[in-house]
Amino acid sequence: MKKKVLLVFKFLLSAALLYFIFKKIPFADVKQTLVNASWPYLGLATLFFVASKIIAAQRLQDYWKNIQIRLSNTYHLKLYLLGMFYNLFLPGGIGGDAYKGYVIKQQYETPTKKIVGILVLDRLSGLLLLTVFAGILILLPVHDSLDPFFWWVFLALPLGTALFYKGLKKWYPETLQIFWSTSLKSALVQLSQILSAFFILLALGVKDAYGLYLLVFLLSSIVAVLPLTIGGVGSREFTFLLGAQWFGLDYDKAIAMSLLFFIITALISFLGIGYHLKKPGLVKLD
Repeated sequence: MKKKVLLVFKFLLSAALLYFIFKKIPFADVKQTLVNASWPYLGLATLFFVASKIIAAQRLQDYWKNIQIRLSNTYHLKLYLLGMFYNLFLPGGIGGDAYKGYVIKQQYETPTKKIVGILVLDRLSGLLLLTVFAGILILLPVHDSLDPFFWWVFLALPLGTALFYKGLKKWYPETLQIFWSTSLKSALVQLSQILSAFFILLALGVKDAYGLYLLVFLLSSIVAVLPLTIGGVGSREFTFLLGAQWFGLDYDKAIAMSLLFFIITALISFLGIGYHLKKPGLVKLD
């Protein structure tokens, strides 16, 4: 019952946010912006998004290996894609992370606490670098309104990273040996997604204020991590709306950018339906 109530709440919140957004910005205007988007640039945006997910899957592989769970790269990539499908298209059923944890628990004697810890740590590692890149853009002279936040962000970035490292040392000391390699992969994941967002901007014909659009994109990605709406739908667009108001960006292009990134995410995630219909066979490595 709790899951059903939560699912209904997420649907209603997503719908309410989208309704509010398109009351402020006519959908016809956004639709026209989407129709005029450049397909070659959208193709490049999709390639970089796919690259980000491949690197993210490799990062999770590093964490699995660290607790002696060794899976073939091909099998793990299929499992990761299936997890993306579950996260986006089956929000009321088994979440993608929960399913991956369930499959691995069925085949290994690793304690559940360790498996859950690795899945949480993988998410936090990505969130840390997402926040770091957003912070770096705030430190750059992209908009005068961000100047009051400069020293707060300047101090918060190293402090947050140090606290994350200290948390690993206390609760997951075995992962310290792969801290730098997984952090590098997290950085490459975010760089790939930033490039994906950049090519979406080019596809929409945006010619300036790239730093501001990308900052809003990163902030919306942080908000979308919170499990408040279905697949981040609504919360991401709402963040773009607020960002466009704050920085004086083109509303139509800001919302269109958010929708295009979601469409690319959905298209790639939907490929996982094949592994939902026919589950990939587990392939262990010695």
